[in-house]
Amino acid sequence: MKVKPILHWILRIVPALIMLQTFFFKFTGAPGSIFIFKTVGMEPWGRYGSGVAEAIAAILILIPAFTAFGALIGTGVLSGAIFFHLTSLGIVVQDDGGSLFIMALVSFICCALLIVIEKDKLLKLIGK
Repeated sequence: MKVKPILHWILRIVPALIMLQTFFFKFTGAPGSIFIFKTVGMEPWGRYGSGVAEAIAAILILIPAFTAFGALIGTGVLSGAIFFHLTSLGIVVQDDGGSLFIMALVSFICCALLIVIEKDKLLKLIGK
């Protein structure tokens, strides 16, 4: 699928910035991050593991040759975030107005669109 370069960059920059921001909060031990991962029973290793996965995804998304792979990792990590928001955390976490959930959704949608746009690279990887 062909898209205009500016749209392609927007679809890459938005989730990368969001994931790098959450990486920062996870690794600095922000109280909100600790609360989230205690609530879902994954503190501290879930916080560190998802933070590393998000950082890897964000970096790969920004490298044109690896965008598709970063987007795949991103959709996986963000699927987990969305799942926990819908099952145990709720849409609004600690009076954030749902901003964490919205950022997860926006990032997930951007990553999913990148997978569609970059599908040829992924199909070459599996030999189709």
